[in-house]
Amino acid sequence: MAPAVNHPAGVTFIDEQRPVNVDAAIYYGGGETFQRSRTYSASHIHGYNPKRAPTFEKDQHLRARRLSHDEKNVTGPRRFLIDVEETIRVILEQEDTDGDFQISVTDAGPKIMALGTATSNGFKTFDIRGNYMLSNLLQELALARDHNRKRIVLDEARLTENPVDRLSRMIRDSFWHSLTRRIDGDGLEIITADPKNRTGRVQPRIYVPHGEPAMAEYYRKVARDKPHMNLDVQVLPEKNDSPEFVKSLNSKPGLLALAMNEVDDGKGGKTLKGIPFVVPGARFNELYNWDSYFISLGLLVDGQVNMAKGMVDHFIFEIKHYGKILNGSRSYYLCRSQPPFLTDMALQIYNQLDRSDVEANRQWLKRAIQAAIKEYHTIWVAEPRMDPKTGLSRFRPDGLGIPPETEATHFTHVLEPFAAKHGISVHEFGERYNNGTLKEPKLDEYFLHDRAVRESGHDTTYRFEKRCANLGTIDLQALLYKYEVDIGTAIRELFDNELYLEEDFPLSPFPVTPQNYANPYRERSTSRAQTSEEWFARAEWRQGMINKYLWNESKGLYFDYDTATEKQSLYESATALWALWAGCASEEQAWKLVSQALKKFEVLGGVVSGTEESRGKISLDRPNRQWDYPYAWPPHQIMAWVGLERYGYLDEAQRLAYRFLYMMTTAFVDFNGVVPEKFDAVKLSHLVDAEYGNQGIDFKMVPREGFGWMNAAYQVGLSFLTVHMRRAVAACTSPEVFFKSAGAAAAQAQANVAAADPLDLAMENLNISS
Repeated sequence: MAPAVNHPAGVTFIDEQRPVNVDAAIYYGGGETFQRSRTYSASHIHGYNPKRAPTFEKDQHLRARRLSHDEKNVTGPRRFLIDVEETIRVILEQEDTDGDFQISVTDAGPKIMALGTATSNGFKTFDIRGNYMLSNLLQELALARDHNRKRIVLDEARLTENPVDRLSRMIRDSFWHSLTRRIDGDGLEIITADPKNRTGRVQPRIYVPHGEPAMAEYYRKVARDKPHMNLDVQVLPEKNDSPEFVKSLNSKPGLLALAMNEVDDGKGGKTLKGIPFVVPGARFNELYNWDSYFISLGLLVDGQVNMAKGMVDHFIFEIKHYGKILNGSRSYYLCRSQPPFLTDMALQIYNQLDRSDVEANRQWLKRAIQAAIKEYHTIWVAEPRMDPKTGLSRFRPDGLGIPPETEATHFTHVLEPFAAKHGISVHEFGERYNNGTLKEPKLDEYFLHDRAVRESGHDTTYRFEKRCANLGTIDLQALLYKYEVDIGTAIRELFDNELYLEEDFPLSPFPVTPQNYANPYRERSTSRAQTSEEWFARAEWRQGMINKYLWNESKGLYFDYDTATEKQSLYESATALWALWAGCASEEQAWKLVSQALKKFEVLGGVVSGTEESRGKISLDRPNRQWDYPYAWPPHQIMAWVGLERYGYLDEAQRLAYRFLYMMTTAFVDFNGVVPEKFDAVKLSHLVDAEYGNQGIDFKMVPREGFGWMNAAYQVGLSFLTVHMRRAVAACTSPEVFFKSAGAAAAQAQANVAAADPLDLAMENLNISS
């Protein structure tokens, strides 16, 4: 008579197939389950565990022959019966030789582990081999622990899952959710945490804009209802972005309130609820500007249209209450914007909105376009960002003192000579410079350019060193050209060529001349309707200025223009390709960019930020910058792919997308599922030591969120690949191998076609007599 089966209360046995490659919440949700087995006598439900640790090196001869412990007559997918905590302990002890709670190719473990099979109740074992399967096992165990599972039946298919499918699934089902934040009573405790706050004061604080009394009262009620948070609620003055005021907040930094919806409170009344949004991740735990544009593209690929729409709602709110789309939604960013993408972001989302209420969609887009027009006139074509002499816009934000969101030692090398000059410590000099008791005009100019670099989003690069605020950059001109075309198109196609603005603000003069800008009179926004003709005229005029000042015919490339020296700055930047994305390049210019310039930026892992020649030599006194060669960032990849496709260069777009996704996939396979902020695209490495290092790589056992725009680059990049390319990426086929073989195959196919062409064959056999 068979012994009784003693199993924990509440355990159910399963016989049927179940979904395998699904989100962890589905796979590990519910109660514990075991597959019904043919054998119970040696089950480790009874406490008997027959598994042996793998032997290797000098004890290899002690290992049983492979067939002696394999399962026999396996008729279905293999599953393993696993004790979660014990297996985590064993796998980390055996495989994680560098102690970082990750299993990567750099660990020196044996890369093999025996697991008990579910059909034998753990009596028979099967070897899990290789870095990818073992790191996936560690990830699955961590996810099972998250769901309070003590023991699991794990499908082998989750360990061998196609890496492209696995990464894409994790981004879609897990990472976006982990990066989602809300600013309200339920979400404040997570989002008020600020890793960049180095004041030593960690009291959570939220700043509410002037003119939102209901919102201020809501947060005061949250503070009363949750006294453990010690939440400090402050209301900003109506004018909240003067340099003096913003500097005064640096000693008491806080989160800036964003848009909210009015909802039922469940008690017959109304309350406010924060609109969810996605943050970049790691040390960037707030809403960012251009990160959000690229993140929204990934969200749209994954069908999360409402999440992307909510982020536009926040930007509309920021323009209304803070005067601009902010670099980030913290108090120390109130003077500073970032590259403008609002119009394209809104139009992309509008095209995917539910068509059940067309008028509501149109009204939503109208609010976004109105906000973009205000931002355009009051920020990007207003002084000091506008240079009236050339008509080029610049990154040139206001601000005073040392940017407070940087690492504590980031500016030490800059401040040391000034501190030595005054005979005081760097710390004391920094304090006295910030409070205005010490004046240093040269340092003022340095930080003017430094703030401009941060507004550009490219912080930092030798391209902008000590001159950024004077540069009319190709990226900013391309983005504003796109603004002008988008606004004109929306007015013509959706608003009957007549759009009245609801907010009152000054309109910038046009055409752009020093005389027009010197005239203090400004037309008001509410004085007349906006028409498509004037916006298309602005776009045409800007395109002319781009060609006049930024295009270099002999080099076949766009360059930044220095409005101070009145010369092109000959740093070769990948942002030259943004002209393709915006559509401001002619067909001839596009051909020169593709045929002459693209090879300057294309490396094994995709598009690098700039060329090695432009960056210059690196030394101890001149360290690398993270937005220079050899580093590759998602924005440059996505803008290049879309721009090349726009002009018909789909093969080039696919090749670049393949390179970048190959680099991402190999890192994911080799380094425990890592999805970082950026890559060294020459070495194909995420182990970057420039400036801040790399974000998104510091996790234990399982990646929780990836990194916002890198997640988006993967999802968007997959939409460029053919099925054949996707399979090759999943197999980690090097671009050098893939494109060499693809080129050979294409040449052979062309030769076969030529050989089989009926006209060619007929002509070869035709005998023409004289």
